[in-house]
Amino acid sequence: MNRIDRFIIVRLFLATLMVLAVLIFIFIIIDFSENSDTFSDRGATMAEIWGQYYLNYIPEMVRLVAPLAVFVAILLVAGQMTDRLELTAIKGAGVSLYRFMTPFMLFAIAITGILSYLDGYVIPGSNAERFTFEQQYLTRQSDRLDRSRIYRQESEQTLLTINYFDARNRVAFSPRLVTFDGDRIVETVEAARMEWQEDTAKWRFIRAERRVFSDEGFVSYSHSEVDSVLTTLPRDMARTTSDIYQLTYPEIVDYIASLERSGVGGVSLQKVQFYGKLFYPFGTIVIALIGIGISTNNRKGGRGVLLGSGLIIIFFYLIIMKLMEPFGASGQLDPLFAAASPHVLFFVFSLMLLWRTPK
Repeated sequence: MNRIDRFIIVRLFLATLMVLAVLIFIFIIIDFSENSDTFSDRGATMAEIWGQYYLNYIPEMVRLVAPLAVFVAILLVAGQMTDRLELTAIKGAGVSLYRFMTPFMLFAIAITGILSYLDGYVIPGSNAERFTFEQQYLTRQSDRLDRSRIYRQESEQTLLTINYFDARNRVAFSPRLVTFDGDRIVETVEAARMEWQEDTAKWRFIRAERRVFSDEGFVSYSHSEVDSVLTTLPRDMARTTSDIYQLTYPEIVDYIASLERSGVGGVSLQKVQFYGKLFYPFGTIVIALIGIGISTNNRKGGRGVLLGSGLIIIFFYLIIMKLMEPFGASGQLDPLFAAASPHVLFFVFSLMLLWRTPK
């Protein structure tokens, strides 16, 4: 890495930091102005608003706007070097466009790695605290996917049904556990409720009646309290549309596997959300390639036209990402394809744009 490379990376870092700060500041001001009355009516203090809500929102905002910030930074730095004929001088010295791109791509790859780590291991914790604040102080519709008449396949031979699940207190009402042997019922357990025990990490049946069936009839056993050996966890029954955004990558893999093992329907939504989280940081590299392809071409109209055309492309990029998600969530498209196809499409577009750029 020579002096020019370091110079470009430093300028990219400062420009990205500036754009991030401006975008986050604007978002906080707009969001606070919209929700200030709700905060006041619901009794939220300023310490809770800034400490529990906005400080936990900043990592998510960084994740969302970082690719755009990198794009604007590349347009500013590379566009300025093109306007000042610095790029022409560099090419005249025998440096190819691909070598000129190196510090830009190294910067984009570094940002991609940082975003992936934040999204996988840091942001989920801050999102969980923020969602808790929103549930308490902001009026929002419930994002619960399962509310009543919940069915879970505990194992190949066991089916669990629940009349209603209280996610906040982790209490399931009117649970019924049925065990089969082929097409014959061999045992049932019915209870008034079952409660999750944090100390033992097990479900406890309250006022349970167990019936064991045989060819001669059945034998009934009553228990005021009895611990179960269920493998279904509270999060497996209290699904919400925001679950994926509160879990780390390993936890998401385990969560989706547990849902599939429990026989839950509609897992495509969780899969497309997970794949979307995985691929989103790599969009920074695609956007960086597009930014280089646009900014290194001399176009009439000045930097305003340059920035405007770039933002239009990024706008369509984001639109296609959002349009593909519902098809993956509904199962009409494979979730992996729905999440990856917009990035692949615009990656090909960025390569075509670079191919047409003077070398």
